[in-house]
Amino acid sequence: MDIKGTVTSGQGKGAYFMSLPVYKTQFEKQLNFSPFPGTLNIKISEEEIDTIHRIDEDKLKIIEGKENFGDVLLIHATLNDEIDGAIVFPKKTTHKENILEFITSKKLKETIGIKDGDSVKISLKY
Repeated sequence: MDIKGTVTSGQGKGAYFMSLPVYKTQFEKQLNFSPFPGTLNIKISEEEIDTIHRIDEDKLKIIEGKENFGDVLLIHATLNDEIDGAIVFPKKTTHKENILEFITSKKLKETIGIKDGDSVKISLKY
């Protein structure tokens, strides 16, 4: 299943949450890599939101939050057919439904020169 969207700036909160031990250790186990402390935000259309809603819940993996930190669901994904990572769906978020958060081991804005406004394709891997 492919989803198309546009890179957009985030709120800068992803770096904090991605570096918390409660999440970091579980991400490493689920993904087999240590995620870069931050997320790549991707704005998607209403049509693509419908695509997200069609993901079977049993295909999502769960990262358990503790205390005041909420759970995070994730699904493995590839960015532009070249960068392995995952889409994360935090249970507690201030993002609107049309913003996806992609995580990987690299800082993509530096590594592959991706910038706000660039079109991207996310391929979900089941």
